[in-house]
Amino acid sequence: MPSNAVLEAKKAKVDQLTEVLKGSVSGVLVDYKGITVEEDTKLRKELREAGVNYFVEKNTMLLRAFKNVGIEGLEDALNGTTAIALSSEDQTAPARILGKFAEKAGDEKFNLKAGFVEGEVYDQAGVIALSKIPSKDVLLAQLVGSLQGPMQKLAAAIKAVADKKSEEAA
Repeated sequence: MPSNAVLEAKKAKVDQLTEVLKGSVSGVLVDYKGITVEEDTKLRKELREAGVNYFVEKNTMLLRAFKNVGIEGLEDALNGTTAIALSSEDQTAPARILGKFAEKAGDEKFNLKAGFVEGEVYDQAGVIALSKIPSKDVLLAQLVGSLQGPMQKLAAAIKAVADKKSEEAA
């Protein structure tokens, strides 16, 4: 039976994980066995640059923290080696970066297990679908681009009408 000090340390760890999960809008669980240190270092760097917190944690600790936050349905994914990537700002960043890495690494080395976005749980297929969604900045740029075309045409038409009226007035 574990001592009180060990139990208190584990309880504190679960409380810390609970706070991190409360501040996260999205997260992805992965099975990382088989990747090299070099690959892991590159992946961590890319995640860090995107503002994603990535770490390895015991499945039982994650399970208790998820229950504390009210996220249910990830129990089946919490087996084997588990790393978690959490983002407090971008809903798709963890899935997008880890999905791209998983495609390159292959299924035998790196697997997306499951994930969540704003409390909604996604299975492996759902996380893979999330990984295909462009970043918020790219989506905004696409929106601006699609709005810009009609606006330019409208401005050109208005200018043509104004030019025609000024010619008629002269």
